[in-house]
Amino acid sequence: MTVTLAATLLLSVLIGLSLGLLGGGGSILTVPILTYVAGLSSREAIAASLFVVGATSAVSAVGHARRGRVKWRTGLLFGAAGMAGAFAGGLLGGHIPGTVLMVAFALMMIATSAAMIRGRKSGAAAPSTQELPVGKVIGEGLIVGLVTGLVGAGGGFLVVPALALLGGLSMPVAVGTSLVVIAMKSFAGLAGYLTTVSLDWTLVGGVTAAAMVGSLLGARLVGRIPEAALRRGFGFFVLVMGIFVLAMELL
Repeated sequence: MTVTLAATLLLSVLIGLSLGLLGGGGSILTVPILTYVAGLSSREAIAASLFVVGATSAVSAVGHARRGRVKWRTGLLFGAAGMAGAFAGGLLGGHIPGTVLMVAFALMMIATSAAMIRGRKSGAAAPSTQELPVGKVIGEGLIVGLVTGLVGAGGGFLVVPALALLGGLSMPVAVGTSLVVIAMKSFAGLAGYLTTVSLDWTLVGGVTAAAMVGSLLGARLVGRIPEAALRRGFGFFVLVMGIFVLAMELL
């Protein structure tokens, strides 16, 4: 095993840890790892990220579901809308210059980090039996899905607050449900990218396996680590990563 491959697999555990703990953030780590450590092109890294994050989210969702932290009706509705947007984004992304995609990804990282550092008002969760505003859920699902497919970002940090607000879910349930949504959208985006991109499935499989180990650990740690401190700390890390990616692409 080469040093590069070993470093890629070790860092991939963090991808799953983020997904299992926070319900998002996997692609924020996956794309830079695959681009700057594993040496993939921008399009390959984004396409591979969609598979890694999708498969890891699906596995992590199982752990959350066993603990009653998945709202299936809400997740499937949001996810179905997101799949349509993600497939369109994947088709579009295959025809956009790699530098443009990476700059867009870096800007999304910086915006995501700002939202994480700032935090949000928790508020009281609405009853989970309330009627879903279907039109709004579908609209937001399409938009988040388009972003997912275009730049390989699963949109977990967009999905979690949307589920908490629109679906009336508590934060632990919103995290679990977001993983179902992310898995659905990621595979749809991957389908779009595979029309123009080929992947090294051996590498992708290894990264996915390492990320799955991290996701199972993350799911077990939910509730044991203060969410606010964890989210802010990860937010600062994402900010630094976003600035790094932006500098690498523009300088």
